[in-house]
Amino acid sequence: MTTATATTPRTPVPTPARRPALDWRLRFAALSLIWGFSFLLIKVGTEGYAPFQVTLGRLVFGTAVLAAAMAVKRERLPRGPRTWGHLAVAALLLNALPFSLFAFSELTIPSTLAGICNATSPLWGMALSVVALSEDRPTRVRVAGLGIGFLGVLTVLGAWEGFSGLDARGTAMALLASFSYPVGWIYVRRTLAGSGNSHLSMTGAQLLLATIQLAVVTPLFTSVPAHFAVVPLVAVAALGALGTGVAVLLQYGLVAEVGPTTAQMVTYFIPVVATAAGVAVLGESLRWSTPVGAVVVLAGAALTQARRRA
Repeated sequence: MTTATATTPRTPVPTPARRPALDWRLRFAALSLIWGFSFLLIKVGTEGYAPFQVTLGRLVFGTAVLAAAMAVKRERLPRGPRTWGHLAVAALLLNALPFSLFAFSELTIPSTLAGICNATSPLWGMALSVVALSEDRPTRVRVAGLGIGFLGVLTVLGAWEGFSGLDARGTAMALLASFSYPVGWIYVRRTLAGSGNSHLSMTGAQLLLATIQLAVVTPLFTSVPAHFAVVPLVAVAALGALGTGVAVLLQYGLVAEVGPTTAQMVTYFIPVVATAAGVAVLGESLRWSTPVGAVVVLAGAALTQARRRA
């Protein structure tokens, strides 16, 4: 999700001292399922709590998992006001803002559509890298992938029907959330790459800062719930502990073992899982244009990740 969650791309990751007991393919599948089901959990969470409350709960539980992992590995939080300043911006762009936007969007759009919108992040990333990263020159294949991907977006949204039956505000929020991720990744790459701190330390600090940001904002726009709905609360806890905390740990383990290119392939399975979960569990309707457009989006996204041959 979201890839909420790849906070420092293209930064070297230390190789684990020993090989994990669970095969990387199984962990890859688990990560796909966790992030794919995250959109269902967001939808269930917003049925009992305000979007900001869902996001705050998600961050609290996710931060708790990272804090526990840091304690086990005896990791310390990074030091220096400059690093913390950049991490505060990263926390906003990669966690607080997109998590909140997805929660608000799912008040009015299906979780299936939110999951597909999330898959547009590589497309936004490709477009932004042309402007922001001078060393990342586009190729014809990647530019073609960008065009194909956005054609897929129009297909998902039913552009030829005038976007009928579509909540424009909710869809725009989901797309803006997916846009926020590559903006954050580029910011991190330009400001925090090579900082010398471990991924676990940096991500723990980032989630902590995002939690503080939501803890300040949430009371300003919401009131304390009159009662605590159990099922939505469990959904929020699972969303944070699994979809944010455990997922981040799984992702970093995959990057360390099989490399970022293979680990990044999880992006293409998330909308598939999100769509299946939304239809099967929540009974959301599905027009033919949604899965067809999603396939086109993923094909375009895959092409934007193609690298120039040496």
